[in-house]
Order: sequence, then structure tokens, then C-alpha cells
Amino acid sequence: MFRQGDVLIVPTEESALPPHIADVPPEGRDGRGRLVLALGEVTGHAHAVVGPGRLLREAGPFGPMLLHLPDGGRVVHEEHAAISLPKGWYRVVRQREYVPGSVRVVAD
Repeated sequence: MFRQGDVLIVPTEESALPPHIADVPPEGRDGRGRLVLALGEVTGHAHAVVGPGRLLREAGPFGPMLLHLPDGGRVVHEEHAAISLPKGWYRVVRQREYVPGSVRVVAD
């Protein structure tokens, strides 16, 4: 497992992926060519992957993201050390917090 700030990245076996994953369209890249896992609402900083790969986001506010890195990649952020990821599939989970009456994704 890997963690960078409020983003948890968990290696996942391809056999454990949901069967409908082939129908989920990949997320686009930002203007710098990165796959953005989480964008800081206040700072504008991003937890992002550089290198080849694709990011698939399942529907819903807490729907998991699945990251495929065929050649490995690096997760970068302006305020954290970069993390190298080996090739494979990953489940990306955003940290959540409870506020009275609801649960929300942590904002930075």
C-alpha cells in the first residue's frame, strides 16, 4: 500500500477488478499531461501520476478510482515526496471525514 497525503493507493489484482470495468471511460489528463488522483480545492496542488497509464473513475461521489500503470509510474505532489509505483493495477481511495449528518471526501 502507498499513501500520499489524503490519497491511499492499494495494489489490486487484475482478477479482482469489477467485470464492467472495460465499459468505464478513462479520465482525461490535465494540461500538464498528468492523471490527477486528487486536486487541492484550496491550494490547486494535485496528487497526480506521471507516465503512461489510465485512470478509471466509477460513478458516485465515493466511487473508487482504478489506476492501470502498464509500465509503472510516479505519484507527484508539490508538497510531498514522489512515490514510485511498479506496473500493475491499483485502487485509489480518497480519505473521507464525518461531519454531522454526512460523510465527505477530505478537502485540502
